[in-house]
Amino acid sequence: MENRNNITEFILLGLSQQKEVEILCFLLFLLCYIAILAGNLLIMISITCSQLINQPMYFFLNFLSLSDLCYTSTVIPKLIIDLLEEKKTISYNGCMTQLFTMHFFGGIEVFILTGMAYDRYVAICKPLHYTVIMGRRRCDAMIAASCAGGFLHSFGQFLLAVFLPYCGPNEIDHYFCDVYPLLKLACTDTSRIGLLVIANSGVMGLVTFGVLLISYTVILYTIRSYPKENHNKALSTCSSHITVVVLFFAPLLFIYIRPATTLPEDKMFALFYTIVAPMLNPLIYTLRNMEMNSAINKLCSHIMGRRRNRLKDIPACHHRAC
Repeated sequence: MENRNNITEFILLGLSQQKEVEILCFLLFLLCYIAILAGNLLIMISITCSQLINQPMYFFLNFLSLSDLCYTSTVIPKLIIDLLEEKKTISYNGCMTQLFTMHFFGGIEVFILTGMAYDRYVAICKPLHYTVIMGRRRCDAMIAASCAGGFLHSFGQFLLAVFLPYCGPNEIDHYFCDVYPLLKLACTDTSRIGLLVIANSGVMGLVTFGVLLISYTVILYTIRSYPKENHNKALSTCSSHITVVVLFFAPLLFIYIRPATTLPEDKMFALFYTIVAPMLNPLIYTLRNMEMNSAINKLCSHIMGRRRNRLKDIPACHHRAC
């Protein structure tokens, strides 16, 4: 493979060539990344430290937050650092690693969202069988299947990119390494490989998105006959799930469902599924969810209570020492 490549590093052109815009983006994306870390960690700790972890919906939400953290951490830290650099470079091995890990955690997120849709379908359409169907063993198997699906997807993307010959130029018109920008740099005909990318990413995303839309359509049709209180609760839960699905899949499909070409708008659309959606997920899932709000409040009260007890113990310790 090394004999076929004259390139040891790539130059990322990033979002803008204007320094003022880059400084503004640096501050904005730094705040976004802090919000992603804080929001998703808060959800994970609140669920893990409460009884919600025993409920399938929150079990999946816990892993969705973890995959969001890992997914964004493959892209955003490098983006933030590059915004302050004059020359934005990434090594060949670093580029391939970023490509693999980004699609791995992104694939896991896609399949977890599918699992969450199935969980809501069973809870609303088959409530009497819910505890039997969605037992812990089934939930564990679905998470394992999501990881396996993410690995197969990312490994396919990785193989398509890693065996291409790169002879130059080495400028990637993006802020991270992805398959389509790399296809432009390959010094060989990539038309067939472009079709394989569409099959791997585009068709997979389109089919998954279609299945999710059908699932939530059936769910929304079913809850029409529910009593008002139950109807509103189910509608609130499903609307938050649908919002997350649309935010994540719409820009994803715009990029991967079309033929293997890159457009100037791709970088703006990529911001939605690499930064915007992961940042909004904690807000969407907790804003109208009473159980999550209660778990977060209990966690905060527990932390504040322990802090107050420590402060009370300090004078007592000093008194005993005297």
